[in-house]
Amino acid sequence: MQIAKETVVSLNYTLKNSEGELLDTSEGRAPLVYLHGVGGLIPGLEKELDGKVKGDKVVAIIAPEDAYGSRRDDLLKQVSKDGFQGEEEMKEGMQVQLDTEHGPAIAVITKIEGNDVTLDLNHPLADMTLHFDVQIEDVREATADEISHGHVHGPGGHQH
Repeated sequence: MQIAKETVVSLNYTLKNSEGELLDTSEGRAPLVYLHGVGGLIPGLEKELDGKVKGDKVVAIIAPEDAYGSRRDDLLKQVSKDGFQGEEEMKEGMQVQLDTEHGPAIAVITKIEGNDVTLDLNHPLADMTLHFDVQIEDVREATADEISHGHVHGPGGHQH
C-alpha cells in the first residue's frame, strides 16, 4: 500500500541540521505513527513521503519554507518578570511554556534586563534546512474514526 492522504504511516527517522548535528530521532523509541495528509508532519516531508511503501528509505532535505518557516521578529515579545509564577530562577536560553490565544506555546527566554524579559516564540527549528533520514515501517488505511478526528488512535498514536 502506498502512502497517500488518509493512510496511517509508521516510520523511524533521524533529523539533522545542515551541520550534521542530530536534532531528533526515533531511535530507541517506538516509531512515529501519524495520519498522512492532514498536516501532522511538516509539508515538505509529507510531499517526500507521498507514494512511498513499507520498507522504503527516504532521504529528504527540507527547506525552511516547507518546514517551520522563517524566523519572524513579530514573534519576539517583551514581558514583565512579574507575569511569571514559580520559584525557578529565570535564565537566558531557558524554555518556558506560555498560554496564548492559540493554546500553549513554548518560548525561549532570549534576554533579561532588569524586569524586562524578551521571549522568542519562533519554532526552535525556524530558518533551518532539515535533513531527514526516514525508514517506512508500515502503511495502513486509516479508520473512519481516525479520519474524522484527524489523528491516529490506539497503540503508537499521538494524542494531541
